[in-house]
Amino acid sequence: MTGATAAPQGTSPSPPAPGADTGLLSPVRAGTPAEAALGDAAWVRALLDAEAALARAQARVGAVPERAADVIGRCAASGVFDVRALALASRETANPVVALVQALTRAVAAADPAAADYVHRGSTSQDVFDTGAMLVAARTLRIVRADLRRSVTALGALARAHRDTPMAGRTLGLHAVPTTFGLKAAGWRELLRDAERRVDRLLDGRLPVSLGGAAGTLAGYVEYARIDGAAGPGEDDYHQRLLQAYAEETGLAAPVLPWHALRTPMADLAAVLAFVAGALGRLAVDVQSLARTEVGEATEAAVAGRGASSAMPHKRNPVLATMIRAAALQVPALAAVLTQCMVTEDERSAGVWHAEWLPLRECLRLVGGAAHTAVELTEGLRPHPERMRANLEVTGSRLVSERIAARLAPHVGKAAAKDLLTRASATAADTGRPLAEVLARLPELAAHFGDDELADLCDPAGYLGAAGPLVDRALSS
Repeated sequence: MTGATAAPQGTSPSPPAPGADTGLLSPVRAGTPAEAALGDAAWVRALLDAEAALARAQARVGAVPERAADVIGRCAASGVFDVRALALASRETANPVVALVQALTRAVAAADPAAADYVHRGSTSQDVFDTGAMLVAARTLRIVRADLRRSVTALGALARAHRDTPMAGRTLGLHAVPTTFGLKAAGWRELLRDAERRVDRLLDGRLPVSLGGAAGTLAGYVEYARIDGAAGPGEDDYHQRLLQAYAEETGLAAPVLPWHALRTPMADLAAVLAFVAGALGRLAVDVQSLARTEVGEATEAAVAGRGASSAMPHKRNPVLATMIRAAALQVPALAAVLTQCMVTEDERSAGVWHAEWLPLRECLRLVGGAAHTAVELTEGLRPHPERMRANLEVTGSRLVSERIAARLAPHVGKAAAKDLLTRASATAADTGRPLAEVLARLPELAAHFGDDELADLCDPAGYLGAAGPLVDRALSS
């Protein structure tokens, strides 16, 4: 297959072909392993792999001579096909498989004319394309899974190291009660573990081959098998033997029924890709918030030249988190196209099946790019405990007002305690005095708490609840 090659030293690289997608508008996936697994050449490779696997499967059940299957496999593996020509030819058939089959047939005929009759034998374009799509998805998801695992490991190390590092918990954008950076990192880790588990389930039997023939009955496969003597007139399990052989040859699953118009595999992919994107996006937006100048509680690894502003020399932008968040915002909308394509008509659709291709590829590209970018983000993330502690003091211990109210409630009642702390917190905010100082002057508290005890109760580091044990639990699961 044709593809980009490096320019000789001392020369400028050749300009991309008109219309080539270089990743200019999608930096999150530019240059990543997922991008390489999803280019046009990779799709053609997957379609050829589907054709070769079909020939091998048919040979295993006696419907294709083994020599013919070998020739088809060699030509599919070594043939050079003009991807742009295939794309242009697909305008005449609405899918690229027809032109690819013609090109493969010519290559096989040049090697062994007798074998050419067995290319795409009894098959249809959607069988090959859908199987190829599942191969592309599986190959990309394995890359995604490996990257998720690296991020999970990195976040686990952060959670363990900062199990007891106090920081302000924030709700609705404001200080709430104290938490720990370890618990925050454990939460990110758990989301990515959930994402990894969902990817695992897809790779474990939910990405199937497509084998239905022209209208989902496998009639062409069965008829050719009977002509060639591979299936007897009364035999009714040939299609099952062929399906199982095809699944084994591709490494994909064997579906219960042909799924030309039953798009569960695509809907499953959509759901998992949207979840993975969301999990990565949650991590990214948290990092962006923590990296704000006035917060400064965590930053991305410093890399020379990265994050530079075109106008402001002092800035170092959180570019990794930015790229991940951008991807996470796009994937759900694209995944929705795959879900709505379940609403298809008849035994094969006119336009619905075709509408899946670009959204599927872009979902895989964006998720693959985001997962790869997250590895660099998580492995290089730099927490700043001193800033976390400083920010805890910004509100003068008011973020432990819940604790004081709970301790006071047995003495004055829950409602009265909450009202008293509400008024005290407002006074502290208006006057700029620490909450402990305001509380020490209230007779309602002086009757029950000494100054030292009150100071201890107002220490945010002493009000972390079960944060530490929760981190332990997450890391041990």
